[in-house]
Amino acid sequence: MLNKIIHFSIKNKLVIGLFTLALICWGTYSLTRLPIDATPDITDNQVMVITVSPTLAAQEVEQLVTFPVEQTMVSIPGIKDMRSFSRFGLSIVTIVFEEKVDIYWGRQQVQERLTLAAKNIPEGVGTPEMAPVTTGLGEIYQYVIHPKKGYEDKYDATALRTIQDWIIKRQLLGTPGVAEVSGFGGFVKQYEIAITPDRLASQNINISDIFTALEKNNQNTGGAYIDKGPNAYFIRSEGLVKNIEDIKKIVIKNNNGTPVLLRDVAEVKYGNGVRYGAATRNGQGETVTGIVMMLKGANSSEVITNVKAKIEEIRKSLPEGVEIEPFLDRKKLVDGAISTVSTNLIEGALIVIFVLILFLGNLRGGLVVASVIPLAMLFAVAMMNVFGVSGNLMSLGAIDFGIIVDGTVIIVEAVLHRIRGSKERYGGIAKLTQSQMDEEVFQSSVKIRSAAAFGEIIILIVYLPLLALVGVEGKMFTPMAQTVSFAILGAFLLSFTYVPMMSALILSKKTTHKENFSDKMMKAIQKVYTPIIEGAMKRKVLVVSIAVGLFIITLFAFNRMGGEFIPQLDEGDFAVETRVPVGSSINQMIDVSRKAQDILLKNYPEVKQIVNKIGSGEIPTDPMPIEAGDMVVVLKPKKEWTSAGDREELIEKMQQSLSVIPNATFSFQQPIQMRFNELLTGAKQDVVLKIYGEDLDVLSDLASDVGRKIKNVAGVEDLYVEEITGLPQISIQFDRDKIAQYGMNIEDVNSAIETGFAGKTAGLVYEGERRFDLVVRLDSASRTNITDVQNLFVSTPTGQQIPLSEVANISYKPGPVQIQRDNAKRRTTIGFNVRSRDVKSIVNDIQDIVTANVKMPAGYHITYGGQFKNLEEANARLAIALPVALLLILLLLYFTFRSIKQGLLIFTAIPLSAIGGVFALLIRDMPFSISAGVGFIALFGVAVLNGIVLIAEFNRLATEGVTDIYERVRIGTKVRLRPVLMTAMVASLGFLPMAISSSSGAEVQRPLATVVIGGLITATFLTLVVLPVLYIYFTKSSFKMKKNKALPTTVLLLGFLSFSSVINAQEPPNATTRALTLQQSIDEALKNNNSIKIAAYNIDAQKALKQGSLTIPKTEISYTQGVVSNPTINDNLINVTQRFDFPTVYGNQSKLASEKIRSLEKYKAVSENTLIENVKLAYLQYQFALERKILILELDSIYANLSKASDARYKAGESTNLEKLTSSVQSKQIQNELEKNEADIKIAQQLLQTLLNTTDDIHIADTRLQEKNTFLSVDNFSVYNNPVIQYLQQEVNVSNREIALEKSKRLPDIMVGYSGQTYKGLQTINGVDRNYSGKDRFSFFQIGVAIPLFPGGYKAKINAAKINEQVAQTQVAFNKTNLNGQLKELMQQYTKVQNSLEYYRTQALPQAALLVGNSQKSFKNGEVSYTQHLQNLTLASNIRAEYLESLYNFNKTIIAIETLSGNQ
Repeated sequence: MLNKIIHFSIKNKLVIGLFTLALICWGTYSLTRLPIDATPDITDNQVMVITVSPTLAAQEVEQLVTFPVEQTMVSIPGIKDMRSFSRFGLSIVTIVFEEKVDIYWGRQQVQERLTLAAKNIPEGVGTPEMAPVTTGLGEIYQYVIHPKKGYEDKYDATALRTIQDWIIKRQLLGTPGVAEVSGFGGFVKQYEIAITPDRLASQNINISDIFTALEKNNQNTGGAYIDKGPNAYFIRSEGLVKNIEDIKKIVIKNNNGTPVLLRDVAEVKYGNGVRYGAATRNGQGETVTGIVMMLKGANSSEVITNVKAKIEEIRKSLPEGVEIEPFLDRKKLVDGAISTVSTNLIEGALIVIFVLILFLGNLRGGLVVASVIPLAMLFAVAMMNVFGVSGNLMSLGAIDFGIIVDGTVIIVEAVLHRIRGSKERYGGIAKLTQSQMDEEVFQSSVKIRSAAAFGEIIILIVYLPLLALVGVEGKMFTPMAQTVSFAILGAFLLSFTYVPMMSALILSKKTTHKENFSDKMMKAIQKVYTPIIEGAMKRKVLVVSIAVGLFIITLFAFNRMGGEFIPQLDEGDFAVETRVPVGSSINQMIDVSRKAQDILLKNYPEVKQIVNKIGSGEIPTDPMPIEAGDMVVVLKPKKEWTSAGDREELIEKMQQSLSVIPNATFSFQQPIQMRFNELLTGAKQDVVLKIYGEDLDVLSDLASDVGRKIKNVAGVEDLYVEEITGLPQISIQFDRDKIAQYGMNIEDVNSAIETGFAGKTAGLVYEGERRFDLVVRLDSASRTNITDVQNLFVSTPTGQQIPLSEVANISYKPGPVQIQRDNAKRRTTIGFNVRSRDVKSIVNDIQDIVTANVKMPAGYHITYGGQFKNLEEANARLAIALPVALLLILLLLYFTFRSIKQGLLIFTAIPLSAIGGVFALLIRDMPFSISAGVGFIALFGVAVLNGIVLIAEFNRLATEGVTDIYERVRIGTKVRLRPVLMTAMVASLGFLPMAISSSSGAEVQRPLATVVIGGLITATFLTLVVLPVLYIYFTKSSFKMKKNKALPTTVLLLGFLSFSSVINAQEPPNATTRALTLQQSIDEALKNNNSIKIAAYNIDAQKALKQGSLTIPKTEISYTQGVVSNPTINDNLINVTQRFDFPTVYGNQSKLASEKIRSLEKYKAVSENTLIENVKLAYLQYQFALERKILILELDSIYANLSKASDARYKAGESTNLEKLTSSVQSKQIQNELEKNEADIKIAQQLLQTLLNTTDDIHIADTRLQEKNTFLSVDNFSVYNNPVIQYLQQEVNVSNREIALEKSKRLPDIMVGYSGQTYKGLQTINGVDRNYSGKDRFSFFQIGVAIPLFPGGYKAKINAAKINEQVAQTQVAFNKTNLNGQLKELMQQYTKVQNSLEYYRTQALPQAALLVGNSQKSFKNGEVSYTQHLQNLTLASNIRAEYLESLYNFNKTIIAIETLSGNQ
């Protein structure tokens, strides 16, 4: 089949040329239609249902709105997940569908069920509506509307919001690809009727009268028309109110013929609704923003272009003095990412072309191969357009033209090789005819076509696992697999049609070949390679052993490597999640926002502008409370940064600057990344811990506990613990008896409350096409505090006006902030961002901490989501898909060579290539990620291709009669060295621009390129060395089976199959049991603890360095040959020079080394002091736990006897069941305390074992907790003996020595030298002619000094050393002051606890013993009741427990004082 295609292509060049031209036209057209974006849209297939209920608290929203919506949606087929969010005034239910579900079908199903859900929601509570058809990447364009300079007083926040809603939004909504425009900030204009309760009462009018009057006086109607003559006159009444004056004149009622107008009882004015969101800009106060949301599936680049064009039109229609300014334009990120991809592709293509020409040594051949690059790319673009794959960082990010043209390289190289040998076949002709050329191209292409075809098919197959990925990772990497597959498929088709045709047409027909640079280069490489392969064939076992050893090391390294999902894309801007304490007002949040913006703008010139979106917008797809905001920090290009070199450093500095703002937290992320996180997991952070349970208080306590325990884990940044309780509420509890007494009902009272404080709409006021609500509410003076709620007048059926406090109890009460649920289960979240560490190791540490230290109640559990969950799911799928792909590769290798043995042989290239990939990641300090995983997939394909080329050549030589295996290897490696190196070089160097790129989007590509380059370096070397050795083993074994010969390959393959296995540590041997005194424990800790060992090793290392204090510079020996003295004779000169530092330098170096040794010895003393303190505390904790056990056991005995007595009294009828039950519960409580104390004993024992660095079963010999007999006073102790002070003082000595050394280095260096020279030939000395030969030498000596003429550098070093000495002095003084203060505090604590002990010892303990004895006697005699006896026992046990606690604190204080003073 392939032979016929090749033959047809060579013989019908015009047809192939026309097909190529058609491909160019198709690809170019497709390129203009290709959707462009920065990254794939990874948002779940979801529909969001939003219900606004302005008057309901979180509990009622969950109960009355969220639950009915969830229940009606749960029956929709294809639902994967359902999340809900209930907060004051807002319910959001997110229904996540399976990816296969069409989103519009899903929205139709949701819409149908919303009708049913609305019936289950009480009337007036709210109407559920679907959010726009958009995604996490949908917020493509965000802008602010603000007055121009000089117009600030003309346009307030209300006017700007009106312009946004009625001018800008209306025009933007008609733009193709725009789903919705959401307004944010400002005030929504209303016509407000602010009623005064006293004026209402004086006129005997209630609120319902006002509503009735407004409804009856704000309407239009018509009276059909009058037919008069030739004309018809239509009748139209104009009764709609038009302005404030019309509203004021509305009549409410008549009092004895006198009309009562609305203006008599209320103030009519422009107002605004209760708002739940705001926006600020550049520290200048409030502004208004707009968010343009793109329709799901639209071309973002095209939509942004359309939006920008529309904005330019809108600018012309804006009122004078108003300006629209974008602050978040996704096109910036799109252009940056596409620029990165384009640059990398172009640079990669140029490098590939250069390498091809370099290796082929033939410009025409290089250009033939290079021409396949744009053609394959055009084919890929055309196919992307057909299959709906957008052009973005991921889809285009893995294209390596070196890999794509591998098959073409093999064919062209084979053609060139055959043409050079065609001279002999055609009788020595110098140039081939076209028909001969066609035949040569055909024969060479046919011979190599199997290796080329199967090589490209194998590369195609290795990308198949990516098509098996689903979810987030599927959306990220499936487009990549598709695009690379399209490109390789295009190159595959071209390599058997276009390439043979162009080779026959363009390549030189000359059979003679002149040696060129490429040939010389290959000869040089061959000269190096030949001894290597010869040596490898002689030492086959060593070569294979080294390969196996390297692979085993790789396995260990890989299993200890960290992991992350995908490296974060640098979007160029920051999204700072800003929060203030729960219950803060929106004005407080605006104030914090203004301060933060001022700080960032004043201190960081990198900041272009800052906009903070506070709370929720018009379309609350991002449901933030009013105490939270997303502050978008728009940055200038990185080349203009001055405050920091990279993103992480700038974040750290900004966080430090913002930390001065009290009661505010700032979490730095990126706009798109944060939106993705929120839509995927319900939280904005990179990693989210979700705790599930029912009780909100328990969930809140658990979240706080987990947050405290994990906040210090390395890499955890911007920790956020969700606040779900603590929202201050004014609670109104109705007295139903009073309500019944007045004949009232709850609905009427609720209506009055809602109208008075939230405001109730009584109609609309039209201003042309604009519509504004007509709202009735209390005036602002009557809506300030709880008293206004209590004094709100409500009407009885008889018309009487009574205050609300008459029928309800009104008080402050904390309530839930928000309630979140996943699949109808309540949950809370702990989120954090990841910086400076990989996700996998962080979550592993957190899991260990939570498992060990957090006890989850029954029915409560924790899950780990975000990037970690994505990584785990992707790894799980790759763990299945990757072995399948490797099996397919093995099958293809078998079909290629018809041999399992040779298939396995070539398959060894995969584990060999993994070695370089893993070590490349380690060298560049990159964790394993899915991007790196894709790199390994690409790497395996290329590595196998190299093996195919080499083994195919060996097989060809075998069929041609080369029976000597060693000779076959020599010839085969020599012939195929060029294509193997060329294949590896073009594949690896094609990825080089990606590996070193630092532009926008390069973060995702770097791990992939690093793996391929590193892997191909080792794979190529090992393929050229290890593979021939394994081939010798395999081929020999086909004649004479030797079991041990197959062992190396078996080990290599078995090792690869365990590439991702986990190596478990062995259990330690059984430990011995020992009892130690305190002093023995300290001695053993000082002997075994690793921190002390490390300090000792550091001292030894410094002592070893001291031996090198007298280091004399290297001796310089030179030999000069040539014309030295006589122009006609060649003489030689031998010169020996030695330079010495000034002698004082060596002395000062030795003294400095001695001071450094003493400094390390002092530091060791610091470590020992700290260790002794920790051992004493652990020993004390052990004693305290044992003492508590004795106390609890005594109490257990007492309460057990009491329980028996109560049981007997109950049976005798002398007591009630309550007494018996109380005794039983008390006894069980003591048992529970005993179990907890046993755990404390084990903890103390484990702590002591850790400090002693032993696995033995350690117990303490001094089990009783005794009071230390020590009299302490401030005079007895001083911090001057503290090891830290001693160490810092020694550092001052080190600094002084460094100054002396630097000063001595200014002194001159001493130089001495010796020279010996020949003077050959005839020389006349004192009139006598003498003939000298080379044996006659004339010597002379040199001595000199090297003087520093430019001493600036030395002075700088001396000044720096002096500054270091001042720093050291200051640290000594600073620490002395601090430690003295701590010592005084501890002495006060010592006195306090000592007095407490004295009280317990002399008074409380004797009285407690007496109390127990007397109470027991009295209880037996019936003189005291059971309750009194129980109280006596409880009081006595509390006294003993408190005494024990005081004794523990007393000894603990003494230990702290001893440590501080250094008197251990």
